[in-house]
Amino acid sequence: MGTQLVTIGHYQTHKRVWRRLVQTARLCCGVPDYDNYVRHILEKHPDREPMDYKTFFRERQEARYGGKSGFRCC
Repeated sequence: MGTQLVTIGHYQTHKRVWRRLVQTARLCCGVPDYDNYVRHILEKHPDREPMDYKTFFRERQEARYGGKSGFRCC
């Protein structure tokens, strides 16, 4: 078996696929995607300042689990 060089295009495709898989796994587990949020705010709402990660994460958790009224298990 010889070593084969991986082309740049092939590498970039694998990198994109890997990022999508990681993003999907995080969303399935309930971990919000901060990078996409920041990208969206900067592109679509340039007049707004993006939240820092801690604030963003807390806001997403409150939205998912119903705020400060307690943790829902079901």
